[in-house]
Amino acid sequence: MAAYDKADLERRMAGSVEALKSDLQGLRTGRASTSLLDPVTVEVYGAQMPLNQVATVSVPEPRMLSVQVWDKSNVGPCDKAIRSAGLGLNPIVDGTTLRLPIPDLTEERRKELAKLAGKYAEEARIAARNVRRDGMDSLKTDEKKGLFGEDERKRHETEVQKLTDKTIAEIDAAASAKEKEILGK
Repeated sequence: MAAYDKADLERRMAGSVEALKSDLQGLRTGRASTSLLDPVTVEVYGAQMPLNQVATVSVPEPRMLSVQVWDKSNVGPCDKAIRSAGLGLNPIVDGTTLRLPIPDLTEERRKELAKLAGKYAEEARIAARNVRRDGMDSLKTDEKKGLFGEDERKRHETEVQKLTDKTIAEIDAAASAKEKEILGK
């Protein structure tokens, strides 16, 4: 059985792109998005729970988020969790609903977020390169074991390199689109 598994490499590289897209979704642009509150956890019932497990998050208008808390006793903890999440949001409590106006981003904050998007992209590129290295190593190991010859190894290495190039191009495209969105260009 060969250690080289093209499908596994494709899956792992696609995973690095998906992880990047997930990280980029959490970055705040000028618009409201329910994914903005994904990292928020609330201390309720003696445990830390994701906000979306104690409330419904919706976007009633482009620059406003609405958090409908299901249990009235959790309104305070939800308010506190959102304020302390470091997102720069200040909830307005209205009964069991928290309204979150999305403030305009300052130029400085936009640049910080664009840098962070670049950092996430570089981490994804490194992950893709690590998958490539693993693939190349397994090809060399398989060749030494005599599972296939040098020509076949080189052909597979070309496939792995093409897959890596395609993955890195996807990462760059996702990152540059997010940077443009953040910088409002």
